[in-house]
Amino acid sequence: MKRADLTEKILDIKREKGWSWKHVVDAIGGASPVLVVGALLGQMKLTKPQAAKAGDLFGLSKAETAMLNEVPMRGAGVPMPPTDPLIYRFYELVMVNGPAWKALIEEEFGDGIMSAIDFDMVMERLPNP
Repeated sequence: MKRADLTEKILDIKREKGWSWKHVVDAIGGASPVLVVGALLGQMKLTKPQAAKAGDLFGLSKAETAMLNEVPMRGAGVPMPPTDPLIYRFYELVMVNGPAWKALIEEEFGDGIMSAIDFDMVMERLPNP
């Protein structure tokens, strides 16, 4: 089985069961929703305990469960620039703000590389009249 096949299987089960991502994330736990959902979509990896919970939740085989704990080929299948309008806006965000972020990071932390994989992200809805 390829990782993309496992992603499709997970999405099919989620759809058939009528589960929200919140339900799935709450059942697996142990990390931010972005990391858990990203792992189930094939872009991140889960810890072994998280993979075991996901395997139980989705009724996966041992091999499929183990695949959730393997380092994926990140970005595979995503064209550049992205064609999905929402994802393209993130690309645009980096293209427009990237130079300022780089300057601020270098001033604060020196020359180096910021990880785009190992970080925390919180998403919340703000009131907007």
